Amino acid sequence: MLAAMGGAATVPMLYGCGVGTGGGGDDAGSANGAGEVTGSFDWKALKGESIKILQTPHPYQQAFQPLLKEFTELTGIEVQADLVAEADYFTKLNTELAGKTGAHDVFMTGAYFIWQYGPPGWMEDLKPWIENSAATSDEYDFEDIYEGLRTSTRWDFEKGSELGTGGQWAIPWGFETNVVAYNKKEFDARGIALPETFDDFIQLANDLTDRSQNRYGVAFRGSKSWATIHPGFMTQFTREGAKDYTAEGTTYTAAMNSDKAVDFTKKWVDLAKSAGPTSWTTYDYPQCTGDLGNGNAMMVYDADSATYPKQKAGASAQAGNLAWYPGPAGPDGSYATNLWTWSLAMNAASKKKQAAWLFIQWATGKEAMNKATSSTFADPVRASVFDGSFKQTLGEFPGYLETFEKVIDSTKIQFTPQTKFFETTEDWAVALQDIYSGADAKSRLDELAKANTSKINA
Repeated sequence: MLAAMGGAATVPMLYGCGVGTGGGGDDAGSANGAGEVTGSFDWKALKGESIKILQTPHPYQQAFQPLLKEFTELTGIEVQADLVAEADYFTKLNTELAGKTGAHDVFMTGAYFIWQYGPPGWMEDLKPWIENSAATSDEYDFEDIYEGLRTSTRWDFEKGSELGTGGQWAIPWGFETNVVAYNKKEFDARGIALPETFDDFIQLANDLTDRSQNRYGVAFRGSKSWATIHPGFMTQFTREGAKDYTAEGTTYTAAMNSDKAVDFTKKWVDLAKSAGPTSWTTYDYPQCTGDLGNGNAMMVYDADSATYPKQKAGASAQAGNLAWYPGPAGPDGSYATNLWTWSLAMNAASKKKQAAWLFIQWATGKEAMNKATSSTFADPVRASVFDGSFKQTLGEFPGYLETFEKVIDSTKIQFTPQTKFFETTEDWAVALQDIYSGADAKSRLDELAKANTSKINA
């Protein structure tokens, strides 16, 4: 889960998502190398080699760390995993990729970062590796990864193009859908039915709010960060029929000031005022999920795997009392859901690309993911793993499975891909705060749309 700022010049900050010969940038990396791998696939082909991977501490990383020795046993390749704290991770990664040192062969990244790291030629196109049977095991089964995740990490970097075109710049490793977690114990005690429309959701959140008891209806993010926009806000924004941008050829027009967008934004900000945390403008996901776990927030509209840990025994005051549902459908019944995915990418400047691909292939493969899922890994990107080992962990998580199955076919990145994503989306979060502070929604969103249209077409 990430927040704020991005690009080669500015540094995105974490909160807890190379072109090679494939084309897509003016500053291409070294030769892709996939075509040089011939013969039969062999996990031991590079026995004695070593690689370095760059990661930040995260439940996904922690679930895989104990398994690294199994990769070495399988391949004979030693792995040095370097961890960088959240606040410094993208500073280091940006500097290294821009410098093209190839110090790390594989790195952990979010899909949105592809829109900035890909065009300069810092990321390797993995499509040639996937398609080469000499480099990829017959058992890998790339199509087993959910389609919305596969397309979220693929783009041709052309203005106006949708995701799912061009190179495969990373392989999804773990992900989260953005849905509603709620206090089931409280709902059951009061006979509350889950709201099916956004207006009903708003009414319920207000009904649940009692400031004298330090209890409020719903938590969602509100800080001046792009991460305020991408979870609950973008999910419900899309379900209500609004869009961030429209495209005509290679020209984008910001649409967050359309009638539908303005109407939704007013409701969202009013909901934050009337039934959200009193310090909403400082809230990121740890504050939201913390309030759910301690019983102050009755609902949270955010990532499912952010709320998931609060249900584990001993993890929070409300452990055992929580449940999940998809959140309100749109007027047309839409359950469109925005996702975040942590993915593994190959440094285009790596000198050990075949070994790097063996690692990515192993880490995103069925066997390793099944083992990781048995500990703390949620949500697995593979349908077979979710249907297998992950389902076995969900007995104490009411509604989690049903919610996942309801939204997964409509889960994908709902944003329009564009290289100024972090800057323009942070500006969007600032606009929400301004409206929260009293600015007229229509006028402020008109101002935002004008500025963003100019920025992304520059």
